[in-house]
Amino acid sequence: MNGDESSLVSEVKEKEDQDLIFLELKANVHKQKVMAFEQGGDGVLSYQGRLCVPKVDELQEMIMEEAHSSRYFIHPGSTKMYHDLREVYWWSSMKKCIAEFIVKCPNCQQVKVDHHRPSGMAKNIEIPEWKWAMINMDFIIVLTRSHK
Repeated sequence: MNGDESSLVSEVKEKEDQDLIFLELKANVHKQKVMAFEQGGDGVLSYQGRLCVPKVDELQEMIMEEAHSSRYFIHPGSTKMYHDLREVYWWSSMKKCIAEFIVKCPNCQQVKVDHHRPSGMAKNIEIPEWKWAMINMDFIIVLTRSHK
C-alpha cells in the first residue's frame, strides 16, 4: 500500500463515523446480521473485500475524479471506470454515480463519439400511384414531458 492509498484509507475511516448508514452497518457487522460486510483490524468497513466509501464530504466524487483523470487511463467511459473502481471500492448505487459523473464531464461530451448510426431516414419513401396504396407509420418511443 503506497502513501496515497494509506491516506485515503485513513480519510475513509475518519469519514465513516460521520455517515449514519455506515454507523448502522458497523453495528450490524458486530452483531453478525450482515454477512457480506466485515470490519478490518484498522476499523475500516469493507464489502466482499472492497473498501466501503461513505457519501460524506464528496469523498466518492474525489475517487471518481482521480480515476477519471488518471495518467494511465485518461477519461475512460462509464463501463471501464466502473469495472476498474469496483475491484477496489464499494458504495451504494456506485454504477449510477459513475454514469452520472461521466455524463457531466465536459471533455468526454466534446471528444467522445457516439458509436451508433446517425438518426434520420435510411431511404426515401416511394410515392404511391394511388391514394392509400401505401401507409407509413413513425413510432415515437420516448417523449420528454413539457413544463405545462
